[in-house]
Amino acid sequence: MNVPVWLWAATVAGLLLLIAIDLVIVDRKPHEVTTKEAAKWVVFYVSCAVLFGIGVWVLAGHDYGVQFFTGYITEYSLSVDNLFIFMVIMASFKVPAIHQHRVLLIGILLALAMRSVFIAVGAALIAQFVWVFFLFGAVLVWTAISMVRGNDHDDEYHENAVVRWIRKVYPVTEDFHGHKMTLKRDGKRWLTPMFVVIVAIGSADLLFAVDSIPAIFGITQEAFLVFTANAFALMGLRQLYFLLGGLVNKLVYLSYGLAVILGFIGAKLVLHALHEYHAVPDWLDINNWVSLGVIVVVLTITTLLSLAKAKRDEKKSEPQALSEANEIR
Repeated sequence: MNVPVWLWAATVAGLLLLIAIDLVIVDRKPHEVTTKEAAKWVVFYVSCAVLFGIGVWVLAGHDYGVQFFTGYITEYSLSVDNLFIFMVIMASFKVPAIHQHRVLLIGILLALAMRSVFIAVGAALIAQFVWVFFLFGAVLVWTAISMVRGNDHDDEYHENAVVRWIRKVYPVTEDFHGHKMTLKRDGKRWLTPMFVVIVAIGSADLLFAVDSIPAIFGITQEAFLVFTANAFALMGLRQLYFLLGGLVNKLVYLSYGLAVILGFIGAKLVLHALHEYHAVPDWLDINNWVSLGVIVVVLTITTLLSLAKAKRDEKKSEPQALSEANEIR
């Protein structure tokens, strides 16, 4: 896929325009984002991604179109699972509801900038060394095993090295001061929790890239598609955070579904590398239509099973809640 410089520039400019619109409309007056407002923005960003994918399909061919949609769905699905960590971070820092949108916006933009470096390095390595597919495949399989074991989620937030370093080097105020990230006090520059939580969100998302970037490289090796799929998934993640809210906790089987997907893509990467070394027959090199089908089916099944379990649990809890209410009386 030959992507000219002007198309890269136009794409980045278009993404920046979307962010500017978001800033002007949503973040111009800090407020608590409602479910209805979040739903409209989720539909808007998903529609933008779909239109972009259709453009890729029409202009570059159906194969690249399938690669984009498969990569976008994978990245967005992984992002949903990461929302749990964002919620834990927000609760740990006690971020006021009216400022949560700005925290997510700046934190995710920071993460996208850092992910771009990862994508560039990954694309360069893949172009030069076939064995990188083995490495990426191993990372995805290990991540899948960790997700099945339940090692990927923690109910408490533990500050990472970056956040701890910031607290050590710079003084941080106890309370939020609106949406200010720094302020001057007694002739000294202080950071506010707003700055620290943005770094926490951005650095946490960068850690998520350890599995999401190899995953999408298992679907497409086109840096342009990898970048745009990541960008659209991350840009729509903020509003999805407000839309889903507590529903994320009800998707109890999502981690298992994502583990299956990551394990599948990891195996696909290994088979692709073996195919490049002529160690396996052509039919074992899994195509993108199969990948898209597996991802959609797995996500659909795990989501439906999760919602069914949540409904059963609610029915079981109703008699108990009624009994406790009667005891109080």
